[in-house]
Parts: sequence; structure tokens; C-alpha cells
Amino acid sequence: MLVSGSEILLKAHRGNYGVGAFNFVNFEMLNAIFNAALEANSPIIVQASEGAIKYMGIDMAVGLVKNFSDRYTHIPVALHLDHGTSFESCKKAIDSGFTSVMIDASHHQLEENVAMTKEVVQYAHDNGVTVEAELGRLMGIEDNISVDEKDAVLVNPQEAEYFVKETNVDYLAPAIGTSHGAFKFKGEPNLDFVRLQEVKRRTNIPLVLHGASAIPDYVRESFLATGGDLKGSKGVPFGFLKQAVEGGINKVNTDTDLRIAFMAEVRKVANTEPTQFDLRKFFAPGMQAMQKVIVERMQILGSANKI
Repeated sequence: MLVSGSEILLKAHRGNYGVGAFNFVNFEMLNAIFNAALEANSPIIVQASEGAIKYMGIDMAVGLVKNFSDRYTHIPVALHLDHGTSFESCKKAIDSGFTSVMIDASHHQLEENVAMTKEVVQYAHDNGVTVEAELGRLMGIEDNISVDEKDAVLVNPQEAEYFVKETNVDYLAPAIGTSHGAFKFKGEPNLDFVRLQEVKRRTNIPLVLHGASAIPDYVRESFLATGGDLKGSKGVPFGFLKQAVEGGINKVNTDTDLRIAFMAEVRKVANTEPTQFDLRKFFAPGMQAMQKVIVERMQILGSANKI
């Protein structure tokens, strides 16, 4: 059942649990996400970036999600635009059938971020769609970073309170020390949970964690064993994800872990069966690996058995 992002995230906000927001670029990823939701009895947010939309075509992205949601009518699912860069991009997604959008103006000065977000919120709300925005810069922080450097990168709780009141945004992604992609931390990860709790107290809306790839050990080992190279990368430990949810995070973006798990299985088939060219023999194990990662994430975030 296709619903707005708020229909899923307000329940998570009130129930103090997190919901995975899983990126997709093709049928295989989407199939794994829905099968995981079915297995874990969990609501889901499926999301496509502007790059993914360019790759698939927006009509195909929406059509795939609608077909899956019609197949699994008891699973609440929101279709979310990840990191929309402009009003025009968000409008196109809304007009095409997305039920949630993100306007990412976090690289602008605060007032410009407010103005861009307000414009998107007004159009989205007029069309029954909910909106995510971001404050701060996702760069990753280390143990030895100075207080001044942290304040320059991470969300300011007072600004977050002002931003939410001014924009009427539905959910907010506060920068607390994560970064996008697999290559996050040079040393041990160090997320600012005190800052997160203060943002939650001041805003009292669902919060979002970007850059939340965990790179579980079994996924890492499988990828490396097939000749992959992760350059010693470290993800966000499961314990940190649980602590983030306890601190007020309700939407947790997940993309890199799915790609690594999928590609490990594709590499394995390619390495062990050099005469194989049936794409299904490559993709089926990849989907199973992704489904395992997704179910595990649902259990860690607390969304399993929340339908």
C-alpha cells in the first residue's frame, strides 16, 4: 500500500523505532526490499536519487514501486526522492507519483535553505506529499576533531528548531557525524548523540540518519574474498545505529550495504563459474544477499513486526 512518508514515520516517531529507507536502481533491488519487508513484517521506505531516476526513467521507477505495492497491499510503503537538488526536481517527482521528497539545500546558507525548503513544502503539502530536509554537512568526524570544527560541520540544535518552525518540514536529517558512501571514517566513528537528542527535543518531529551504511563483517568478508577492495573502510556499527534510534532517529538511509552484498555474490558466480552467462544465476544470489542485509537492518532498527 503506497502511503505518504509521514504515515510511516510519525508512527515510528511515536513508537521510538526506526524505519529503513532503502535505495534502488533496478528490479532486483526493489524485489529484495519488498521480500525483506514481507519476511520481517515491516513498513518500508523505498527511495530513488536523481541519478537513479535518470538511469531508470521516472515513469519506470514509479511504475515498479506501484506494481510491487499492489502485489503486497498490506505492506505500508512510501516512495521517496532522495537528495532532490531543486524545486523543479521535487515537483517532477511529486507530479509523477512520489509520496515523499527530500529537498537538500544544506550546502546553502540557512536562510536560503529555509526559502528553498518552504517552497517545496508548500507544493508538496498541497499535493498530499511529505518532505524531508537536511541541516549541517555530512563529512564524518573523528575523535581528534576540535569543538570549533564540529560546530562548523554538525547541525546546530537552535537552528534546527528555527528551521522546522519556519518551513513546516515533516522530517529532518541533522548532521551528527556520518558521511555518505562506504569510505566514512579514517579512525573510529564518533557520532554526536548528545547533539542528536537536543535536536529531537527542540523539533519533536521524525529525524533521519544519512550516511548510515554499516558494512557488516560478513558482507565485507564476502566482498573481499571475491577480489573486491573496500580500502579499509568502516561503516556505522550496529550499536551506533541502535543508539541513534534511541536518540530520536526514525528514518535510516541504506544503500551502500545493499550494493556491496549484491556485488559480492555476482563476483562469486563470475569467479567460480567462468562459463556462466545466465543473468539469473548472477542476480538471484545477489537478491538473496540483499534481502538478508535488509531483514537484519529492520530488526536492528526496530521496524520488524510493526505492520
